[in-house]
Amino acid sequence: MAITLSHTDYLNWLNDSATSVCTDDGAEWVYVYPSTFGQGQQRSIELRDGVELMIEEVCLHEDMKVNQRDLPHPLEYTFELVENGNRRHQHYTLYGSGLAPAGLWYLPGQRRVVSVNVHIEPARFQQWIGAVTHAEAALLDLLRPLDQPYLERSGTPTAAMQMAVQAILSSPFQGLTQRLYLESKVWELMALLIEDLRTTPAQAGPPALKPDDVERIHYASKLLRRQMTHPPSLLELARAVGINDHKLKVGFRQVFGTTVFGYLHEHRMERSRQLLESGDISVIEAAQAVGFTSRGHFAAAFRRRYGVNPGVYVRGRRA
Repeated sequence: MAITLSHTDYLNWLNDSATSVCTDDGAEWVYVYPSTFGQGQQRSIELRDGVELMIEEVCLHEDMKVNQRDLPHPLEYTFELVENGNRRHQHYTLYGSGLAPAGLWYLPGQRRVVSVNVHIEPARFQQWIGAVTHAEAALLDLLRPLDQPYLERSGTPTAAMQMAVQAILSSPFQGLTQRLYLESKVWELMALLIEDLRTTPAQAGPPALKPDDVERIHYASKLLRRQMTHPPSLLELARAVGINDHKLKVGFRQVFGTTVFGYLHEHRMERSRQLLESGDISVIEAAQAVGFTSRGHFAAAFRRRYGVNPGVYVRGRRA
């Protein structure tokens, strides 16, 4: 049976299990998984203001699911190695800044998972890259406003990426030297991811989808619409329709011209507009009905989509 936690419960558990490690040049925290969940720990290192590195190694007894609410999101990337017996799978995921839509975050059980995760605040990232021209569309797309779903990109790590990740995991240094060394590798990985992001559009397009794949992707869209207040994770959605998660992500963009969560966000906004137009529901109720936990985030998203605040929209319909 899977372990299911609310976002609040997960954060409370992290805070309760944290051990602060004070150093002369910064701070580290270690979060130990309770033995009832499995074995493992997270090590969080604040490299500088706005740049945080987390290294995790865990093996859970059961799958863990965390119900994530809509959240403003910094830039983030994760490199993950999953071992299941003799089988090993490596992948990375890159997220831009913007809105992280509500959904389920998933960690598989009965597998050893080693990951390197980095959070970078948008202001720190902009400071690092300096002025950006419109020619660098990939960089601009990484920095979206907080009411717009973030960019998401995943793939298989290149040899250079794998070497940088391994260097982080096996760093031989301590203190200030360690912090400087780890930060250099964090930015090296960011540079490699940006290069991959810049060059991917120039590569050959994805192969044509089979009719059966198209049918499964349409079924996935129906499941998202039915479960928009508590949507499944990408992996759960892929399993539910009998397709792998990579094909689902690529195929969804081919069929609908947007990402899975971009589609979900658009449907939420249209459904909220219909509810408000009916005149039988308040703005707060409409936001909750489509999965928003923050009225402010809902209002900003509605204004961006329809050019007017939801309250003004309601009054205009009643006039």
